[in-house]
Amino acid sequence: MSRAEHAADRAARWVLAQEEESWSAADQAEFDAWLSESDGNRTAYLRLRHSWREADRISALGRSLPEPAERVAYRPPWRRYVPFGIAASIVLALGGTYLYRPEALQPETEQVLGASYATPVGSRKIIAFTDGSKVELNTASKVRTAVRPKSREVWLDQGEAFFEVARKEDQPFIVYAGNRQITVLGTKFSVRRDGEKVTVSVLEGRVRVDEIEQGQAVRFAVIVGGDIAIARGSATLVASHSEQKVEDALAWRRGMLSFDRSNLGEIATEFNRYNAKKLVVVDPETAALRIGGMFPSNDPDAFVRVLSEAYGLKVEETPTEVRITN
Repeated sequence: MSRAEHAADRAARWVLAQEEESWSAADQAEFDAWLSESDGNRTAYLRLRHSWREADRISALGRSLPEPAERVAYRPPWRRYVPFGIAASIVLALGGTYLYRPEALQPETEQVLGASYATPVGSRKIIAFTDGSKVELNTASKVRTAVRPKSREVWLDQGEAFFEVARKEDQPFIVYAGNRQITVLGTKFSVRRDGEKVTVSVLEGRVRVDEIEQGQAVRFAVIVGGDIAIARGSATLVASHSEQKVEDALAWRRGMLSFDRSNLGEIATEFNRYNAKKLVVVDPETAALRIGGMFPSNDPDAFVRVLSEAYGLKVEETPTEVRITN
């Protein structure tokens, strides 16, 4: 379980516990201490509490509202006897605004002679090779593929892709991204291309990352499961034993974005990869604000509501963008 998922599960437990009549001053003190441990805890709690309130509002539809005295004591039956073990899943299910429902991705079969594939903003696509390998494209991504007797090749022209490669000793799988060539035999990894910057995150197995100059490999790095390589120009930085960061980097496969004390400017840029309506952080002070948590990639409005409630930021919405300021 990732940090963000653990925070969400703990937040769900707190939301449920606060509904109990046995809630005490000691419980409040423990809750306050947990809340102050990290921005991720605070964000997870506020997000789930909002979902809980929405569930209350929905449950009230179709019946007359109780009188004020009743309203304080009233708890719908489905909120009275909830085992903590399933707290997070229930809260997420109730908070439909925040629940990501992944589309049913039907793999497209790769042709022997190769093809081109692309995804629009906010969409994903799976490409299935005839050997059992799969390529999952993230938002606004473009690839070209080719399968030959001695090689399986993919050119990542734009965006990001996750690769699950079937092992074939005599047919290496090669990914080209900018001036980097990533070669594997069988593994699971992702490649993201942001202009000249290429990021390789390895979930399982081992890959070789070569820097290419005039068609020749001049430098290389070998990275294994749990490693992340960030390459730009002639430099390649390898972060070893970063399993949690690899997991966070792949949250997009579940329709989520995970942040660990990232600044708001970077977070806005990340959300904008997935959505037509753009987040605009107006001033540098607000852009420098550090935030942690996990959010649905296709629901920036949910993220903005948390910003407004948790940090008191001002939000101005237009048909094409959401402007955020202090």
